Amino acid sequence: MNIIKLSFILFLVMNGVGCAPLKPWQRGNLALPQMALTPDPLEFGLRQHTAFSKEAASGGYGGGGGGCGCN
Repeated sequence: MNIIKLSFILFLVMNGVGCAPLKPWQRGNLALPQMALTPDPLEFGLRQHTAFSKEAASGGYGGGGGGCGCN
């Protein structure tokens, strides 16, 4: 029982050490281009435009309103 408590405390300490507040100007050092959801925004825009043209539909990426045109 004692070893379980010690393991739990060690686990909490190890997880707490990894959390550190960052200033806004420090976040750029940690942001890697490989981590972006869309690594190439121009290519993503072109693919969206192509999909919208082929499907005759647009939206679905966080835009508000419905299909009734009442927004």
